[in-house]
Amino acid sequence: MSRIGKKPVTVPSGVTITVGNDNIVTVKGPKGELKQAIDRDITVTVKDGQVEFGRPTDQIRHRALHGLYRSLVNNMVQGVTEGYKKQMELVGVGFKASNQGNLLDLSLGYSHNIIFEVPKELKVTTAQEKGQNPTITLESIDKQLLGAVCAKLRSLRKPEPYKGKGVKFAGEVLRRKAGKAAGK
Repeated sequence: MSRIGKKPVTVPSGVTITVGNDNIVTVKGPKGELKQAIDRDITVTVKDGQVEFGRPTDQIRHRALHGLYRSLVNNMVQGVTEGYKKQMELVGVGFKASNQGNLLDLSLGYSHNIIFEVPKELKVTTAQEKGQNPTITLESIDKQLLGAVCAKLRSLRKPEPYKGKGVKFAGEVLRRKAGKAAGK
């Protein structure tokens, strides 16, 4: 059995979980509502304030899906109760970030500014303090969407290993390389 899949998901007070037809799990909480389609082979039961997941066989596919869907539902429960927040840092001379609602205007050292439209499910804020790198803060109840948007932002200018310039997560430690060795 999958260690993660065996663990039941505890449902905190104020959160309701329903399993509809077509195996769609709906999680409603104080911060919002999320839906996730579950594979038809995985059984989902909600009882006594816990959600349990079962699988029909020990095939590799079933074992993989067992833990996956348990983690996804657990992330949904955590999202509608607490929410998720990620901070990104722009490291580099002249790198800037500003936002107008959900439009993010990024200056990342290219010949033009990049206008990035953040999905409406996410809340975005930018900060630029003197002596600090500009930061972008993204908040959402959907962990998958938040991670995908952060990955897309990071791909606009990945941190390079020599000077560390680029878009990185706050607190991320980069492996740095030594530059050219001095001649003679």
